[in-house]
Amino acid sequence: MKYGLIHYNAPGRNLVEFLDYAAGAGFDGVELQSNDVWDEDDDTAEPEAEAERVRGLCAARGLIVGAFAARNNFLVTVPEEVARQVARMERICRLALALGTNVVRSEGGSATDAIPQDRWLDAMANCFQRCVPFLEELGVHLGVDNHGVVTNDAEFQMMLLGLVGSKYVGTTMDTMNYRWMGYSIDRCNRFYELSAQRAVHVHLKDGTGSRSEYRGTVLGEGEIHLAHAVRCLKAAGYSGLWCAEYEGRDADGYTRCLEWMKRHVPKIK
Repeated sequence: MKYGLIHYNAPGRNLVEFLDYAAGAGFDGVELQSNDVWDEDDDTAEPEAEAERVRGLCAARGLIVGAFAARNNFLVTVPEEVARQVARMERICRLALALGTNVVRSEGGSATDAIPQDRWLDAMANCFQRCVPFLEELGVHLGVDNHGVVTNDAEFQMMLLGLVGSKYVGTTMDTMNYRWMGYSIDRCNRFYELSAQRAVHVHLKDGTGSRSEYRGTVLGEGEIHLAHAVRCLKAAGYSGLWCAEYEGRDADGYTRCLEWMKRHVPKIK
């Protein structure tokens, strides 16, 4: 088993400091963000070369890149924007391979007044379906995150994956986000059972409460049934990076999350 953390809310003022922290704390790998290698506001940027450089920085510290976050928006319907988003995702997938991973964490999309809720499913499925040819060619897997409000429902995620119809599009299972959305702990537990079946990436995250009442905690110190989530993932054969995401304020939060994972994840059956 390999344990990692997402490059978000973590120690380090820049990427190198973050990687130094991750290696020094004893993590095996990291999830990087698209903007770690690609400044999309700079027309002269060469993200492919930067991805190779960052892969070297990770390797020099004994770290793997377990996933690459696309930071995409597939809740679009205007043909030109659909084409732009799909083309961008293909480049993201190629950057992921340059970083040494075939796992891309995908957003569903951002809700707007322009697209009513009853069209969300078809709009996103259209974008994901258009990605399938290059996903199959490259061998890259997209994990649709239960992030924000659009895809933060495992039953909805399963409907989306059913429409897309490809083994290359699965889920990223975030253990806190369903609770943040407002679902009961019992409902969250059921969602883990569904999401784990198609999980290609995971964020182990803990906390308490929903929306404005939400407070992030170190793993094991919140209300999430982490053992159940881990058990579901193991039963489904999950073999990816066990990635911590910490949204609390303690400076040593990620280190304590790693301690929890090493202590508990191997023992959960």
